[in-house]
Amino acid sequence: MKIATFNIRCDYGQDGPNNFSCRQPLILRRLAAEQPDIIGFQEVLPHVQRWLRTALPGYTVLGCGRSRDYADEAVTLAVRNDTAEILSLDTFWLSPTPRLPGSRYPVQSICPRTCAAAVIYLREWETPIRVYNTHLDHEGAPAREQGLRQILARIRRDRAELPMPAVLMGDFNATPGAPELAPLREPSSFPLRDITADIPLSFHNFGLGQEPSGKIDYLFAGGGLRPERVRCWTDEENGVFLSDHYPICAELQRGEG
Repeated sequence: MKIATFNIRCDYGQDGPNNFSCRQPLILRRLAAEQPDIIGFQEVLPHVQRWLRTALPGYTVLGCGRSRDYADEAVTLAVRNDTAEILSLDTFWLSPTPRLPGSRYPVQSICPRTCAAAVIYLREWETPIRVYNTHLDHEGAPAREQGLRQILARIRRDRAELPMPAVLMGDFNATPGAPELAPLREPSSFPLRDITADIPLSFHNFGLGQEPSGKIDYLFAGGGLRPERVRCWTDEENGVFLSDHYPICAELQRGEG
């Protein structure tokens, strides 16, 4: 199975030569070359989601905007139709009221945050897996920690009801070792392994770099999934990048656990 996390960058026409319209051909060439089974996008505005559905006819593209009217940015899943199938998809808000659109924690920024939780059937494996795609708050560590604890509680509950392999991915807006990522290391957590541990940089700000560490995008895997190859997509042509983040792609095999 090949899976990728891809912060595609919100498109408000603010990036000059790296505006979304300039990046589209590069994005399509990379996706056509890789053909991941599952892609988790972040920062997907409604018009970008419409473009993905048109530009990726071999994929099912689903996502729910984070605002009260289901507009604004979405964390979106794209699933390759000939190798996988979405059996269920549930978007919930990172807040004390996860079923209330647009809700958020009191300590959070003005931006609501969501998690897309899907059960996806892999045809070659003849088995389903769970995939969780999220984008944690960009301003406050307490909000990131609360959101992460909520997601991990959901993963534990899902696993208790019906165990299956799981992947948690997305833009966490926190570097490795950040205190707000501590819940991932607690014994009570479902054992999720950071399979991107050797990736030194993901947020690069369109080639301008980020110090001391720009690693804020992650793929965690558990339930017997083991990585065979993990890498960033670092495409760049004449100063145009795929995004201000490097997408991270992993090839996974299933094992025991």
